Amino acid sequence: VELVQSGGGLVQAGGSLKLSCAASAASGNVFSTIINAVAWYRQAPGKQRELVASITGHGITNYADSVKGRFTISRDNVKNSMYLQMNNLKPEDTAVYYCNADENYYSDPLGLSSYDYWGQGTQVTVSS
Repeated sequence: VELVQSGGGLVQAGGSLKLSCAASAASGNVFSTIINAVAWYRQAPGKQRELVASITGHGITNYADSVKGRFTISRDNVKNSMYLQMNNLKPEDTAVYYCNADENYYSDPLGLSSYDYWGQGTQVTVSS
């Protein structure tokens, strides 16, 4: 499964960005077959990778406390895609963001699943 990310960039504090992640056409209709949970992780310089948001195949969402009320994760199984809408961005949201698709029901909090796939990463920079 190949995941291709888009979106990201530089934004001022208080602004919004939307990240997208889609399985390549060659991957087939994986979001409706082998993939269950999808998630977004981020990693800032010198910090551990963090699970930002996840959504199961049944639509159960989970968010890191630091982004609750500001970020929204969604998925479109028909389009084999997932999204992260980020509002009211803060400088501490600056990181490289990665999409993740997991064959397990839940996303691993540390991103250590043996049955998952990753996007290439995209930089999000929030200026103060």
